[in-house]
Formats: sequence, structure tokens, C-alpha cells
Amino acid sequence: MNAVIFGLSISSAWGNGHATLWRALCRAFHGLGHDVVFFERDVPYYASHRDMHGAPWCRLVLYPDWNTVAPSARQALADADVAIVTSYCPDGQAASNLVFDSNVARKVYYDLDTPVTLEQVGRGESVPYLPPSGLAGFDLVLSYGGGTTLTELRRCLGARAVAPLYGSFDPEVHRPVPPRTEHRNDLSYLGTYAVDRQPALERLFISVARERQSRCFVLAGSQYPPDFPWCPNMLYFWHMPPRDHASLFSSSGLTLNITRGAMVARGHCPPGRLFEAAACGAAIVSDWWQGLDAFFEPGREVLIAHDTRDVLDALDLTDDERRRIGRAARERALECHTASLRARELERLLEPSWCGAA
Repeated sequence: MNAVIFGLSISSAWGNGHATLWRALCRAFHGLGHDVVFFERDVPYYASHRDMHGAPWCRLVLYPDWNTVAPSARQALADADVAIVTSYCPDGQAASNLVFDSNVARKVYYDLDTPVTLEQVGRGESVPYLPPSGLAGFDLVLSYGGGTTLTELRRCLGARAVAPLYGSFDPEVHRPVPPRTEHRNDLSYLGTYAVDRQPALERLFISVARERQSRCFVLAGSQYPPDFPWCPNMLYFWHMPPRDHASLFSSSGLTLNITRGAMVARGHCPPGRLFEAAACGAAIVSDWWQGLDAFFEPGREVLIAHDTRDVLDALDLTDDERRRIGRAARERALECHTASLRARELERLLEPSWCGAA
């Protein structure tokens, strides 16, 4: 198949979780014999932090504005078997209209932010990356979340055929590596600042750092405000490119997963970092959300934290206990959550016998 994707970003992982996922999935999809073209608007904040300029498994088209790229996009669609428009695509509405007007056999929408999308729709807000008429024009709507979100996509946005396509990881990128001195820590957290994650971050990370002042804590991610409540025993990396993620996870005694509020509310929406950390053999401590146990087994493959005490107890585990949890998580990730498995799932969902089925 020839696939054309209109997305947020694949060239820069700064401040977004889309790029790492797309790199893994596109590489795996190409490995199955398919061709991929990715259209991305060239915006300054991604351009200044670009960590991918091209790849043999994906033709990247960077464009300054929609009017400039529309003729090239129309030509790409004329040669395509499948077109995918994604959430947070800055030209999502225009790209959707172009796809609707094309003769592409499989017209797909992939919402990588389904809980956020549905939360905005539920509040009656305009969602700029959605077509004004909803999602009924697509043959298939893929959702990053499962559970009740699939029903809501039908009910609220008119999706005709829906299926979950969860996050994944590339085993060549996310794998155990030797620890690095500058990344060594007792507890790490990797994530862009988000207001709805802050209460959990204060409860499960900042309060823990205050309680254990002799321990080392690492926070990595962009957009943290000047008034963030830093502690003396915290190290901060304002941006950690994907090539360093494995080093951070492999250098952490524990690593923390905190889930966006909208994802917690609806459940069944695993953050990509969960799979990446597990792939590196990290011992993960995570907040709880409905459906987590469908991806990793609590207590054996992931530790669950509801409050500060739970994280403190996790820090008190022996090295052997943490290593055992990390090994179990890696085994589960390799068995169930690789990008190759997701690419085969996508391939199946794009078959004519499935795509477009009600």
C-alpha cells in the first residue's frame, strides 16, 4: 500500500508525544512492504528542535502553509491507497476535505488524543483539527484509547467504523542500555508539563523528593513554568530527545508514569511512555486508570501508586525486586506492544473486508 499521512509532527519530538509513536509505526509499516508519505507543517518551535530530517522508511514533506502544499498533497493522494488524517494536525480540516474529495480507497482518521477530543466536544467547544461535519466521512476511525471512547466516537462524532490502535515502541530505539552517570537517579519522570498532570506530579514525585532528600530525582520535559516547585535533589533536563530516552530509563531505579486527566477519566488509554519505559526494562510506578491491567499486570509488571506513601514504599524495594519487575515488564512489552505488532494490526484494519464496515 501507498499511505499518505497528514499529522502534527514526525520530525520533532519536542513538546509532543506524536513523533516517537509515528517513527516506530511508520518504520514497522514500511518493513511490511508499504510506502509512507508524511505531511507536516513546518512550524518554528518544531524546526528549532528537529531531531529527524528524513528516513529511508518515510518520505517527509515539510511545508510552510496549506495553500503552498495543497497541489503536492492532491498528487500524493492520487497515487495513494490509504490516507490518514490525525488529531492536532494543524491543517486537519483542509486535509480532511482534500481526502474526502479524493479517490483514495481507504480514508482514515486517527485520533491520538481521543479522550481530549471527546472532552472538548462534550463541553461544546470547537475542535480545530476535526472536520466541522464530524467523522462520518471517513471509512475508518482509529482511536488511541479503547473502552467507552469507541462508543463515544460513534455517538458524538458520527464515526461509522471504529477500532483502537494503541501506542507502541521500536525495540531498536527503546531497549536496555548501560546506565549513564549524568542520568543516574532513584526516580525519574519524563513528560511535557501539563496542568491536568500537575496534581499527580506533586503527589507522586515532588512530595516524594521532599520526603527523601538524600535520593536523586530526575525530571525531563519541556514547558515547565518558572514557578514550578523545584527541590534541591531534583535534576532537570528541559528537553530529552528520543535517542536519550533509553539511557534515562536504564539509569533509573524507578521511573514514574503519570496519565493525563482526560485519559484517566475514560480509561483504556495507555500513554506511549509506558511502553517505552517497559521496553527498556525499567521498573515502572504508575498512577491507576481503568484498563491498565489489560496492558501490564499490577504488582508483577508495574507498580501502582495512589499516593506519596505508595511511591515511598516502591523506593524501599530492593534492587533485585525492582529488576524483577523491570524484566517482567520488558517481556510483556516485547510480546504484546511492539510497533511491528501494531503495524500488522493496522494492515489488517485497512483490508477492504474490514475498512468501512459498520
